[in-house]
Amino acid sequence: MPDFSFTDDAELHKLSAQVVAEPEDFEHWEKLVRAAEAQEGGLNRNSSPQAIAATRDTYDQFLAKWPLFYGFWKRYADLEFSIAGSEAAEMVYERGVASIGMSVDLWTNYCAFKVETNHDVDVIRELFERGAESCGQDFLAHPFWDKFIEFEERLEDQDRIFAILGRIIHLPLHQYSRYFERYNSMSKQQPLEKLASANIIAQYISEVEQTANQPGDVDRDMRTRLDAYHWEIFSKTQAEVSARWTYEQGIKRPYYHVTELDDEQLTNWGKYLDYEEAQGDYMRTKFLYERCLVTAANYDEFWFRYARWLAAQKDKQEEVRNTYQRASTIYVPIAQPAIRLHYAYFEESQGRVDVAEAIHEAVLMLMPSHFETIKSLVNLHRRQYGVDAGIELLRRYSESPDCNSQTRGALVAEWARVLYQCKADSEGARKLYQSTQAQFFGVQAFWSTWLQFELTQPTSDESIRQSRIKTVHDAVKGWKQALDEGFVRDVSTEYLQYLLDRGGKSAVQDYLLLDAEVNGPASMRVVSEGKNGSLGVSTALEKE
Repeated sequence: MPDFSFTDDAELHKLSAQVVAEPEDFEHWEKLVRAAEAQEGGLNRNSSPQAIAATRDTYDQFLAKWPLFYGFWKRYADLEFSIAGSEAAEMVYERGVASIGMSVDLWTNYCAFKVETNHDVDVIRELFERGAESCGQDFLAHPFWDKFIEFEERLEDQDRIFAILGRIIHLPLHQYSRYFERYNSMSKQQPLEKLASANIIAQYISEVEQTANQPGDVDRDMRTRLDAYHWEIFSKTQAEVSARWTYEQGIKRPYYHVTELDDEQLTNWGKYLDYEEAQGDYMRTKFLYERCLVTAANYDEFWFRYARWLAAQKDKQEEVRNTYQRASTIYVPIAQPAIRLHYAYFEESQGRVDVAEAIHEAVLMLMPSHFETIKSLVNLHRRQYGVDAGIELLRRYSESPDCNSQTRGALVAEWARVLYQCKADSEGARKLYQSTQAQFFGVQAFWSTWLQFELTQPTSDESIRQSRIKTVHDAVKGWKQALDEGFVRDVSTEYLQYLLDRGGKSAVQDYLLLDAEVNGPASMRVVSEGKNGSLGVSTALEKE
């Protein structure tokens, strides 16, 4: 955490302590950032080195945790400019656009800053080009494009302005119409060769020269054809804007925040992605995914979707890896480890088994009792090193004091499953259940898997199976004080169904006794053990 030991500012110490106590609380961090930069009446180049260092550290840690807050990158850059000058501010901007490259606002501010602090036209133009590549396709990118055009207007470079407009008119932007109007107006003063690609110009000239009667007819007819060509571009762009308008209107929050998105907006993003994927344009679809993952960065469903979509494209393994890494290391909370497990599957599929293991182990460092992660790691070992290696890992984790009893019980059940499904050792599985049952009397996963195991085991003598199933059922009833009432009832219901579907000659007698206990009125639910081990039922009256 930032070190404020150099100051006796009580408010700073209080806010810092709140951040330590609740590091996931955005409001605590935001207040600490504001308080840090307000030290000594507002930081500047004359502020104390300790205050500057602590504030930088605060910003760095805050933005490492929430890198998608574009407004804080700008504030940090402004602070660095006031403290250390343009180069320091530029470094912050570079970190910002590396973290949130789709941000129209951040790129617009960065380019505006560069225009005001740098006099090298080529360097500035190169930055604008980077910004155009990163955010220029955004439906609301007009502030960036306006800033780019404004820069060229300062230089009075009409050719470059016309070239920029020529790029914009192909993009489905919110304000596409005004850019086309300006392009169309400027085209009247442009030579023919700048109004379309060389191939189109050559095609039109060939067609016009065959019908022209006078030399002046060629230029006039060419411009008429090119006007029609530009109108086709306008109509196509207009149609693309109209098609996307419904989805764009559904985006109520186009920026990142820690607060949740409502279901309507999440559904809208899904439908928008469906639409863009159906158009088949890889770059536009990828751009929309990146936009979506600024707004919905905390929702692993979109990271899953993006990774799967990329994996379906040709030769995109590195992009798939990058997507999983971003989701796993920055955006999706560790409490939702599913995306990390899929990342591990991906790395295993690429032959990077050590990386896949490390991903599992990183999750288990923070959540040592997470059953699905342990199970996934066990299966990785089973696939790569053999069944016995998987069983050894199950044994180790099921005996680990770092795992709670619920997880250990589920792991023993998984151990039994591996024995009978992967090693065909049904008797070994049964002995494992029997020898450990006293340790897991309150673990539903243990009992439900044992019941399913006995229900599915083949036998030539149905009475043996019934006896085994009854043993599990009676044990569950014996531990019913430690188990959920609904779970106990579900086990009894499953046993009842078994008695009807597969029980022997006397099964119906057991069925009726148990049915009265489970489904009868309260007065019928006083249960006692019969002499032969079957369940006996007494009414309240008989008991009296």
